[in-house]
Amino acid sequence: MKTDRDLKLLLNEIDHRGYPAYKETRGSYRFRDYILNIEHVQGDPFAAPSKLSIVIDGRTAGFPAECYGKKHRRIALADLLLRSFGRTLSDNGRIHAGSGKSGLIACSRPGQEILERSALVIGENDGQVLVRFEVGFPAAGRSIRSGELIKILFDFLPEAVRKSLFYKAYKPSVISDRMELCDSQKAIRDALSERGLAAFVADGAILPRESGVSARPMRGAVPFISPKSLSVTMELPNGKTITGMGIRKGITLIIGGGYHGKSTLLKALEMGVYDHIRGDGREFVITDPTAVKIRAEDGRSVRGTDISMFISNLPNRKDTKAFYTEDASGSTSEAANVVEALSMGSGLLLIDEDTCATNFMVRDALMQKVVRRDREPITPFIEKMRSISGDLRTSIVLVAGSQGEFFHTADTILLMENYVPVDITEEARATAQAFSKERPVQSPMEMENDRRIPLKNARMCGDRVKTKVLGKDAFLTDHETVDIRYVEQVADIEQTAAIAKLLLYLHRNVFDGKKSLAECMDILKKLLDDKGFEFLDGGRNVPGNLAMPRIEEICAAVNRCRWTEMNCR
Repeated sequence: MKTDRDLKLLLNEIDHRGYPAYKETRGSYRFRDYILNIEHVQGDPFAAPSKLSIVIDGRTAGFPAECYGKKHRRIALADLLLRSFGRTLSDNGRIHAGSGKSGLIACSRPGQEILERSALVIGENDGQVLVRFEVGFPAAGRSIRSGELIKILFDFLPEAVRKSLFYKAYKPSVISDRMELCDSQKAIRDALSERGLAAFVADGAILPRESGVSARPMRGAVPFISPKSLSVTMELPNGKTITGMGIRKGITLIIGGGYHGKSTLLKALEMGVYDHIRGDGREFVITDPTAVKIRAEDGRSVRGTDISMFISNLPNRKDTKAFYTEDASGSTSEAANVVEALSMGSGLLLIDEDTCATNFMVRDALMQKVVRRDREPITPFIEKMRSISGDLRTSIVLVAGSQGEFFHTADTILLMENYVPVDITEEARATAQAFSKERPVQSPMEMENDRRIPLKNARMCGDRVKTKVLGKDAFLTDHETVDIRYVEQVADIEQTAAIAKLLLYLHRNVFDGKKSLAECMDILKKLLDDKGFEFLDGGRNVPGNLAMPRIEEICAAVNRCRWTEMNCR
């Protein structure tokens, strides 16, 4: 292997030459404490920055085996190191910027969530540290400025590595606190099912966010306090305990006046499928990991989904057992969203009345009198809630602000008052008796795994097909847009980037016209669980801008992809 000395000699030789000469630097170089890999060199100073990585042997990095032997600890440690490395890089920003992206040094910048990322990977067995980042190779016009790149690679970068990627760079208390936090979060998440809970919200949690565009906690916000009737105590691995509100399995209704925190609580539960950093305020808001946010989604495509349990007997005799449309209405899109979540085995549906199709959710008594049941193809969601909760064992948390009919269906009713929940279940039930009315008895529900069979799209299998991320809400694949703006549990733009990559992988390697969508998702989930992102492109040149999405969001993207065709068994 070449050494750092070889790299410096090469850089001095190509100084002031045309920018393409930088291509000669591609390769691996051994520095004193690590190996530097120059994996991709930009062809122009105005192009995307060059891709580099650093590999540190586990013994040299020095992290104790207990910090990376378990997956949840390995992800938490990688998150800590990546944040530290990123802060060190941002302290520099640029070194003597020249043309285009000259001197730019950047890596992944995590938000409030702790996610498995391709930007920093720690070896399961040996503690090896791999960090991926970008450097804008310096130029004056389109002439190489080797002296500036030498400063980056031989002065600044070794110092950044020393300060952030070795165990000796951290106080032991910093490492132990991160391990203790991730152990506690995992213990609570593991305990939910055995305690009969769908979610847990710790006392003292700060749920409101700083603003609509900032996920940081709001200053001066009212801390969360659990109603006594719902208070539970969780035992933590460190011997301590934590108290908070346990949202029981079943149907929970959240009501209250406007601006009192109903949607804020629901949003916290949505993001509770991820662990959060210390100080976020929601680090002990823990939700069933399979929870799915449901809403209406006018205009989405639906590819062969069986929505007959909610919509049938359409006037045009369109088949709703294998329903296709390129432009779903609010009710059909919401029906598809519910069915797709249930068929993937979701244990919790999160619903906000404000973002739902009213005619899908409920029909009041007067409307039922005027439009008889035999004239209405939609079976309202309210008439299926008990079957979903009982027969399918999928819990529901529903925020309602205008429909009191949900009182008759809910197991638990919470009233939000100034961001504090009050359990009014018994009071609300007594009041609802005066408005009681009969609803049709529903037959038992059964939900099979998704039996749709995705077909390989040959156009997506070519080597030249590229993906482009259009922010957190959409991506392009071969000029086709996949819109996931209403897949609201995507937390990070790097998750969107990963979904785009994984969608191509599915078409190239998994979809074969024989396996069902559920079977394909099982294959992908095992690959992601076992190998992270390292199986992409044969483990070569894995981009450093990927964050792990849940299988629920990957499946949601497949369902919204207009060029993914389905056969229905």
